[in-house]
Amino acid sequence: MWRHIASNALTFLVVLVFLLGGVILWGQREYTAQGPLDAPMCLRVEPGSTFRGVSRDLVRDGAVSNGALFRIGADYSGKNSQLKAGSWLIPEGASMAEITDLITRGGASTCGTEVVYRIGVTDAEVRVRELDPGTGRYVERAAFVPGAEEVPQRFETVRNQADTRYRIALAEGVTSWHVVNVLRRIDVLSGEVAEIPAEGSLAPESYEVRAGDARAGLVDKMQSLQQDRLAEAWQNRAEDLPLDSPEEALILASIIEKETGVAEERRQVASVFVNRLRKGMRLQTDPTVIYGLTEGRGVLGRGLRQSELRDATPYNTYVIPGLPPTPIANPGKASIAAAVDPAQTDYLYFVADGTGGHAFAKTLDAHNRNVAKWREIEAERAED
Repeated sequence: MWRHIASNALTFLVVLVFLLGGVILWGQREYTAQGPLDAPMCLRVEPGSTFRGVSRDLVRDGAVSNGALFRIGADYSGKNSQLKAGSWLIPEGASMAEITDLITRGGASTCGTEVVYRIGVTDAEVRVRELDPGTGRYVERAAFVPGAEEVPQRFETVRNQADTRYRIALAEGVTSWHVVNVLRRIDVLSGEVAEIPAEGSLAPESYEVRAGDARAGLVDKMQSLQQDRLAEAWQNRAEDLPLDSPEEALILASIIEKETGVAEERRQVASVFVNRLRKGMRLQTDPTVIYGLTEGRGVLGRGLRQSELRDATPYNTYVIPGLPPTPIANPGKASIAAAVDPAQTDYLYFVADGTGGHAFAKTLDAHNRNVAKWREIEAERAED
């Protein structure tokens, strides 16, 4: 009899182990299988949240079919204690395993609200945007000037949310004075900038920042990136350039940046200045004269006077030979690249052509004809 009981018990144990193994295999398949979410969603995890609470939200929103299995899988993978606060983009059909990885990986939020401080060449703007999970595009919710006394309610709401992301975006061609002037008005940053950075030393780029980050630290990051860009460009420069140092390349790049906003023209514009330097011709470029008058502190707001074009100042390239003593703005990566690798042309002149670009010429006669055409366009626009 005892032998019979033992045999039955062993059989029962084998069946139990078999069933348990089947359940585990089923759980593993379910945990890694495609999930039920039929459209991307943005999951917001508040600070102090638990996996139990998050699993309830995921079940409610149709991203997870079984909250208990989701929690068991996270526990089994050792990630149940690694939950990160933030806003996380959950793709359509994401498995429980993929969702677990997304919400425990950390780093910057991948969806939700973003506040962008855009520093333009002559202005600045704050934009509050939210990512639409369905389209992957940002939808603008509010816009205002940094430092304004009254700000949109939407901004007041999101600035108090721990998962709000912040970016500082510098446009190509901004001056260092303008950058620092705007940074001082961005109240999510802290500390002071001791002095205006050297002109040209800040890299135009989009910088991710966190509330409370130091202004001085951000400026250091901008300068480090510009140094790296300039060093790489100088190392890969074309042969026989009439430039003696990376600093001269940066000066030329800043002039190129201020002379054209058309990306395809940068290397042609660079070729004009390089050709002039090779021939010992004056650069004769208005942006350098304007910088000499404003020192990069705002916009001139009027045309240049003949007396200003004749005045012998360090930045008047109608009078002085060669390059001015410093950059006249902070050039972007493409303008630096153009300065050290200009197009191979015989151009010595260019003038606006009315389309936003320029007409280039090899001779003074051809240039004068292009200037006459531009004057006609200006006159027609004045009449209109």
